[in-house]
Amino acid sequence: MLDLPPLARFGDRVATGLADVTSDPAALDSAGFWAVAADYEGRLTCARFRDVRREPVPAPAPGAWQGPGAGDWTSSLDRAAYTAGVRRIREHIAAGEVYQVNLCRVLSAPIAPGADVDALTAVLARGNPAPYAGTIRLPEHGVEIATASPELFLRRDGRTVESGPIKGTARTEAELLRKDYAENVMIVDLVRNDIGRVCTTGSVTVPDLCAVEKHPGLVHLVSSVRGELCAGAGWPELLDAAFPAGSITGAPKSSCLRIIEALETAPRGPYCGGIGWVDADRGVGELAVGIRTFWIERTPGGTAVLRFGAGAGITWDSDPEGEWRETELKAARLLAIASGTYEPSYERSYQTSYERSYEDSGEGLQR
Repeated sequence: MLDLPPLARFGDRVATGLADVTSDPAALDSAGFWAVAADYEGRLTCARFRDVRREPVPAPAPGAWQGPGAGDWTSSLDRAAYTAGVRRIREHIAAGEVYQVNLCRVLSAPIAPGADVDALTAVLARGNPAPYAGTIRLPEHGVEIATASPELFLRRDGRTVESGPIKGTARTEAELLRKDYAENVMIVDLVRNDIGRVCTTGSVTVPDLCAVEKHPGLVHLVSSVRGELCAGAGWPELLDAAFPAGSITGAPKSSCLRIIEALETAPRGPYCGGIGWVDADRGVGELAVGIRTFWIERTPGGTAVLRFGAGAGITWDSDPEGEWRETELKAARLLAIASGTYEPSYERSYQTSYERSYEDSGEGLQR
């Protein structure tokens, strides 16, 4: 087993001194500071730490992160399989089963057995800063995650809860499509219903709808949904009502989950799960949707694999090739950072290529 101490890092908040690990969400309403990792498939790891302090993410140390080769990445769905999946989802939409489905693929590459996920966090913090960046390093519990997530899954402050679903991605604001706005509104409605299951009647509001947020290399449409928890409802009830996040499943959620299981060939793991922290003593917490997220899987034989997920929301208006290119756009910068090949000129070159292929598709950049 890798000889690295347990650690959690969220922004400038660092937690050390592991005290307890449980899969019981009720612990999040007890006492202490908890790091939380919920896999898309439902595995929940809650780790309580004794010591929490504020310090900036350290600068990357030369040679500390042992990343994969740039050409070593493979995808659970290749281009042909992914575009075929988009066409199949459009058939489900035509049949009236769903309105949209998030179709994802998992990229994997071998890494050195001694790779430290917290060293990757330091690299990501410089190359792709994100509002919900974090690390959870629990090698003995099979959890080694570095996230650069831009998306809020659940924030709780006392009885007030909030979610910030992202739907709609483009290289620039001008390139956002009508499809992107329609996706966002559909998912906001789903999130309202999810949170409304555990919030007092009439308390669920949408303070922001389809706001444009700029992130490294792309823009997103982001909304916010807020409500007041019912008496007696806590983290177990909130997670049960909202998980998995609607932005990475689709609408209606139950039908999307069935379609996703049929089309995707690899487990999503921490990707599309929930990653963050809960301070039970203060009654506050913040979980991100596990997008823009890397995780390490190790075998008893000592080999290690770095994984990363990318996906896109599929609607009736989706162009299969365009959706494939969206997953490439989301992954390109982060894979280059993890592989040690990222340079600003790389991104400009990629964007020019993306723009050219987008124009060739006939969709146009100004729709």
